[in-house]
Amino acid sequence: MKKVLALILLGALAGAAWVALKPKQAASTPLMVFCAAGLKKPVSEIAEAFQKETGTEVRLQFGGTGTLLSQLRVAKQGDLFIAADDGALADARKTGTTQEEFQLVKQKPVLAVAKGNPKGLTSLASLKQNGIKLALPNPEAASIGRVTQRLLGAEWTALAEKAAVMKPTVTEIAADLSLGAVDAAIVWDSTVPQFKDLEAVMMPELAKHAEFATAAVLGTSKQPPLAMQFARYMTAPEKGSAVFTQHGFTAVPGDKWALRPDLILYSGSVNRRAIEDVLKEFAGREGITVTTTYNGCGILCAAMKTMGDSSNPKFPDVYYACDVCFVPPVAKEFPEAVILTEAEIVIATPKDNPHGIRTLADLAKPGLRVGLCNAEQSTLGFLTHSILKSMNLLESVTRNASSQVPTGDFLVNQMRTGSLDAVVVYRINLQAKPDEFAVIPLPADKAKALQPFAVRQDSPYQQMGRRLLTFLRGHRESFEEAGFVWKGDATAIKSSDIVLPDWLKQ
Repeated sequence: MKKVLALILLGALAGAAWVALKPKQAASTPLMVFCAAGLKKPVSEIAEAFQKETGTEVRLQFGGTGTLLSQLRVAKQGDLFIAADDGALADARKTGTTQEEFQLVKQKPVLAVAKGNPKGLTSLASLKQNGIKLALPNPEAASIGRVTQRLLGAEWTALAEKAAVMKPTVTEIAADLSLGAVDAAIVWDSTVPQFKDLEAVMMPELAKHAEFATAAVLGTSKQPPLAMQFARYMTAPEKGSAVFTQHGFTAVPGDKWALRPDLILYSGSVNRRAIEDVLKEFAGREGITVTTTYNGCGILCAAMKTMGDSSNPKFPDVYYACDVCFVPPVAKEFPEAVILTEAEIVIATPKDNPHGIRTLADLAKPGLRVGLCNAEQSTLGFLTHSILKSMNLLESVTRNASSQVPTGDFLVNQMRTGSLDAVVVYRINLQAKPDEFAVIPLPADKAKALQPFAVRQDSPYQQMGRRLLTFLRGHRESFEEAGFVWKGDATAIKSSDIVLPDWLKQ
């Protein structure tokens, strides 16, 4: 087996030839793309159109997915890898060969036969008949071979022994069938329309299975923004996705095409310290703009309501709230959320706590100047209001509220200037200068805010929003350094399933 793999790799390296689709005005650095052979026709057409529009030179190398992956691990160069199956991509991901992923098409393994199926081949059993010449893809080189081998299990060995020919790419065995050299071949359903006089037979042993062909940015890429620009072009409904459909593929449409997209993000102010630098890094890597609005979540939700609906071009694509209680008001637009972090709500006073504050009830002391966030404008204010009301302290404490502002940072600044004696804020708001304050914890069952991240369901940049979520999850340290408790490994929850405790139902 090792000799076979070595021969395959040496053959790929010796015979490799970059297809350089030169634009009218070549970019300074060509884009290097390794692509599964079965996608050659549509990807070549898409690359040529991309070059004409952008002036970027694209160099394409085609081969079996397994062969290309082996070559990538040795050569350690290139910008994009287009794999024909999920398993190969998973292997590449585990070794750090690939990073961001863009699904292109969905494919099913089928039995290809001559038009009219003259030999009446319909199942695995029919392929075992005497005189049937079968072409199979090499599982060491081609994705379709590896997938079929896995699906057929022990049956594969007998079939492989009977095969008249076994080749490294799906297009080669389809070509043999088209020329009449064999009676049948196992290929992707998307391969059949690319050859005249062939038709597909859905074999019971293979019919229920499907794989995705996916473009992934290589870890070796020195120009990720350009690589992702081409990947976005390939998936755009009005660009590459339409070309795949024209060639008989089942396309997976991605985001709408824009040379430099603008992703609109609404974020609760408390999250800013953790995400601001991460967003800049994300935007730079993607080659996009991220327009971010930070404010109290009450203000953010009100702004979304004022827009009427998500058809407004300024409506946010992604929403990172300060607490789950501000997701239900916009659940229609953001039906699913992922809890990324947790933040603690506390009472803060000047370092020496001159008024001896120990509990929320102490905030009602006569003459005390208390700072609270506005309940209608911010998550922190709404939570504080709800906590006080549940403890029958709302009226007595708000009587001392000499300041009600949208965010906790404003309150901390007011206390630092001496205009407030105590404030109710997130512990994170104190993170910049923790030694200047005394911190009094609140009841544990009510002092936690959970920060959910959501992508708008009809955003033209849904895939980009999901990549941002993945990017944020990869920067856990940024959140923990800002003072958050990490919760980002949890699965997504439906916004309609968010159940608030009784004391928050106001």
